Amino acid sequence: RAPDGSLYAEELFGMEGFTGRSSLMYHLVPPTRTHRIERVREIRNDAVDDGVHRHRLVKTAAMPPTGNIVEGRVALFFNSDVLMGIVQPTDELPANTFYRNGEADEMLFVHTGTGTFESNFGPMTYRPGDYIVIPIGTTWRLRQDAGVDHRILYVESPSEIVPPKRYRNDWGQLLEHSPFAQRDIRVPEEAPANGETGEFVIWVRVRGRITAYHYKHHPFDVVGWDGYLYPYIFNIGDFEPITGRIHQPPPVHQTFAGRNYVICSFVPRMFDYHPLAIPAPYNHSNINSDEVIYYVAGNFMSRRGVEISSFTVHPAGIPHGPHPGTVEASIGKPRTEELAVMVDTFHPLNLTREAARLE
Repeated sequence: RAPDGSLYAEELFGMEGFTGRSSLMYHLVPPTRTHRIERVREIRNDAVDDGVHRHRLVKTAAMPPTGNIVEGRVALFFNSDVLMGIVQPTDELPANTFYRNGEADEMLFVHTGTGTFESNFGPMTYRPGDYIVIPIGTTWRLRQDAGVDHRILYVESPSEIVPPKRYRNDWGQLLEHSPFAQRDIRVPEEAPANGETGEFVIWVRVRGRITAYHYKHHPFDVVGWDGYLYPYIFNIGDFEPITGRIHQPPPVHQTFAGRNYVICSFVPRMFDYHPLAIPAPYNHSNINSDEVIYYVAGNFMSRRGVEISSFTVHPAGIPHGPHPGTVEASIGKPRTEELAVMVDTFHPLNLTREAARLE
């Protein structure tokens, strides 16, 4: 009950028809109380196919910043399980406007930029290297620090984005052999309920379109919440690499999982320390997965001529491996300073028109 004796409006924010993760939220105003609904725009990603199955290098460093965190998105690769691309917002969402993806979890990897991620669960400050994991249905916006350039790798996922199952026990707690722990995860800060009135708009994305829902009350009117479903932040710098005497395969870098894909973090780490080890990875046949790597910083030991902010795409069915000369050059090196994010999909990826243009 509110101090005046009235009832707060309870909302069950839950997944999988009352059987999945959920949180309970308590609002000043029922979240159903909208007075106008209108069309904003359609969202469509068309696949481009040049008729050749091959490796690709997509360079995005020269892409001009534009738009906001929603409208400025440039989709590059997608299938029915996942979509990824780059957004470099120069502006914030329009005044009193918020965003909610009603058909996918989202992950924002902050390559550059600082500010505050605001949501109906509370605010979180963000910095370079942050993975911002946003559950489907969350209402949010970014408050970007003035004068700071933003470059963000974004992922949209119809399935939940979660830590790998092998690193969790039956109660969901991260185990000791996990490369990160609960104390590395930042959660929304407690904030007072916003009781402002006026004209507020939530852009709701569902079924390939954005629809505007208009409200007379602020959407961050949550008095309190508790539960197991909420946005959080994990910084790639807190990922503890798993190393060994001989080469460790890419699954040790796995950070998140979705349906039919994984997200991995390549971070600075010690190389193999067996006296006969060759640090450069072996040639690998991508027999049934497409591999996409986004290069964040440092020098990727097995690659030459791959710039920061580029993507390499290694599709299923053909092998890939170290560039010529990199195997010999790796011998005797004690560590790597590379930083990259990899997405491996188990169903074929499509390239968008913009990805083909940037190749």
